Amino acid sequence: MSSSESVTLLLREVAKGDKPALNRLVPMVYDQLREIAQRQLRQERPGHTLQPTALVHEAYARLLGQEQPDYCDRAHFFSVAAQVMRRILIDYARIRKAAKRDGGSPHLPIDEARDAAVERSAVIVALDDALTALERQDSRKARMVEMRYFGGLTAAESAEVLGLDVGQVRRELRVAHAWLRREMDRTASGASG
Repeated sequence: MSSSESVTLLLREVAKGDKPALNRLVPMVYDQLREIAQRQLRQERPGHTLQPTALVHEAYARLLGQEQPDYCDRAHFFSVAAQVMRRILIDYARIRKAAKRDGGSPHLPIDEARDAAVERSAVIVALDDALTALERQDSRKARMVEMRYFGGLTAAESAEVLGLDVGQVRRELRVAHAWLRREMDRTASGASG
């Protein structure tokens, strides 16, 4: 039995409620989870206190806490894992932004790196807010964005998970990207004016 088949069988066991199957699954997919974590952390500010290993472990704890996950296949599992990691990073950014707003860190003019990090956290929070708004309007497009940009799935893998044509996924991703950019620009201009 191939590694891919073993993962698929374990995912089916997890979907049936066998929580210990997730314990057997994670070592088999750990390297891919770590790659997803590294990809997501590359988008974060330099010097982020979370490291890929810690992000994977936190995601694993949250995956264990899910009631009845229904993973369709490997791609769907990695999509869900990427979404969980994104939520962890968004929660972290919101806490950091709140601490800054409440005076948690004094402003030091020479500390440009910290200012850039706080600005980066604000962008991440704004992106999450825009993605949440997109989800309310078109949950499929929001899921496509998460799979592609946070989970690292290709258009073909996303199409397989969603049961769509690859061309349709690419078109909808372009529309979603434009919508998110417009929403973030609108929000930024509203906040500055």
